[in-house]
Amino acid sequence: MSHHYRPMKPTRPSPFLSTSPPKLPRKSLLKQTLAAAVAAGLLLLLSLFAFFHSFLLSPSPFSISSQSDPNPNPIKIYMYDLPRKFTLGVIESYAVARGGEPENNAKGLKYPGNQHPAEWYLFSDLNKPESDRVGSPVVRVSDPETADLFYVPFFSSLSLVVNPIRPGGGDGEERVSVYSDEGMQEEVMEWLEKQVYWRRNGVWDHVFVCQDPNALYKVVDRVKNGVLLVSDFGRLKSDQASLVKDVILPYSHRINSFVGDVGVEKRHSLLFFMGNRYRKEGGKIRDILFQLLENEDGVIMKHGAQSRESRRAATQGMHTSKFCLHPAGDTPSACRLFDAIVSLCVPVIVSDYIELPFEDVIDYKKIAIFVDSTSALKPGFLIKLLRSISTERILGFQEELKKVIFQGLQFVFVFIVFLYFLSILIDRFILVNYTLFLTLA
Repeated sequence: MSHHYRPMKPTRPSPFLSTSPPKLPRKSLLKQTLAAAVAAGLLLLLSLFAFFHSFLLSPSPFSISSQSDPNPNPIKIYMYDLPRKFTLGVIESYAVARGGEPENNAKGLKYPGNQHPAEWYLFSDLNKPESDRVGSPVVRVSDPETADLFYVPFFSSLSLVVNPIRPGGGDGEERVSVYSDEGMQEEVMEWLEKQVYWRRNGVWDHVFVCQDPNALYKVVDRVKNGVLLVSDFGRLKSDQASLVKDVILPYSHRINSFVGDVGVEKRHSLLFFMGNRYRKEGGKIRDILFQLLENEDGVIMKHGAQSRESRRAATQGMHTSKFCLHPAGDTPSACRLFDAIVSLCVPVIVSDYIELPFEDVIDYKKIAIFVDSTSALKPGFLIKLLRSISTERILGFQEELKKVIFQGLQFVFVFIVFLYFLSILIDRFILVNYTLFLTLA
């Protein structure tokens, strides 16, 4: 049936593939490519930890029962001790740009709420005393020689939005004093390129959280060999990002979670959407969807930007609707999908090139409806499709949504998922690079 159809994503060539005839590779190349695949696998566990910690459990702290057995083989992470201005200093600059005062006490600094908080959750977790991290799947090491991965904790997503508006006019002194994200990107690269371990393995074992689609945009070609934790590949070229080495992270949900059980009795609206109507690139579909849907019975289509008031309205709308529309924005994904999940509002995804977090672990067809853009833009198609879905099926979707949320509370699940996901990754890697293995001397 049409609502089972999910458009094929464009192929993203692996950085290890070549269109030229195969040549005999050196064994060192095999070692490096295997190492890159394993590094990405290790990062999946770190990312799953961040996912369940920041998305599903926020704002509650992540805790592990003392009865849990600690992981006997944790992943060893070396976190660079970056100058303060690249971490907590970014939070301070954000506050000062909005009329706050400089704050030298780290405890007085609070990471501002936004949809890209993974950089903060990883940084703050790795800074906890090890006694508070018993059983964690990752351990921070002080000796870089023992590290599996090197984490660069630059707050790149927050740095991008420190200034309420981009630097513009004004006198020369005002322009000099304004915060420069581009300048910060250059400075952090200058610092990194002086480090021994940056140069040692060609960056493949270095980890960057660049969750905002525009984070690190100026220096992305200098970090592209590393492992990138991103929201999607919408702004990245095929030679900069790949599912072979990088990890898709979820947005943090921005509305309150639904409190209650499955059911449709109090969900009076068929379909709900609230967000910017006019977007660029793939998001141009939004305006057309508005025109097609805004006058349909049982459909609520609201134009609104991020604000406290709009979040309250979105919470109310999602909690009282059966389906929540998730069209592409400037990039293929957005936090709206994860708002829908915690609302038990069945997501209707109209985004042909979307990459979703942990797709080999979570069966999104059980929790969401995928509609290709061509079909969605046919007058009457989407409404007819949604009205044809029975209450029984809606309840089934909601039950699966609850399972996804509940799994965030199961620490053991993280380990099972990691082992499974790593095996999938290695299988995929072996298949993609089969020719390479056959030609080894």
